Amino acid sequence: MLPDSPPSPTDRLSLANSAVQSMYRADRASQNLGLEILEVAPGSVRLRLLVRPEMVNGHGLCHGGFIFTLADSAFAFACNSYGEPMVAAGASIEFLAPTPAGQSLTALATEVSRGARHGVYDVRVATTSGETVALFRGRCARLRPPPPNGITS
Repeated sequence: MLPDSPPSPTDRLSLANSAVQSMYRADRASQNLGLEILEVAPGSVRLRLLVRPEMVNGHGLCHGGFIFTLADSAFAFACNSYGEPMVAAGASIEFLAPTPAGQSLTALATEVSRGARHGVYDVRVATTSGETVALFRGRCARLRPPPPNGITS
């Protein structure tokens, strides 16, 4: 491989896996919720969450905050899968169907667009039968390194 040649698909997949696993090891929230990483590719991540009894609201359904967190975590892992630090700049979600306790949900985050400073990702949250329960869109921005000596302008 020439010094200026782009990385191979295998190298990009390896980097994505490494970046996501490294981020997951430091992500106590995702770990404590029991989120499981199922698939990783550059710009795309699939996670799973089992809706436990302590995650249901007063109607006996999964609290929307947990569904949002599942989608947000998939979004975060996907936009950071290139090994460059990105943070959420905005997000929205549409809840489409209820989810009872005991149900397993998967969130598939896919890249819509990515530039040098910003990206947009869509996340589909679905049941094991394939029913879509939520659609999430997240916008990310590159995390700027701290200025030298902590001096800001």
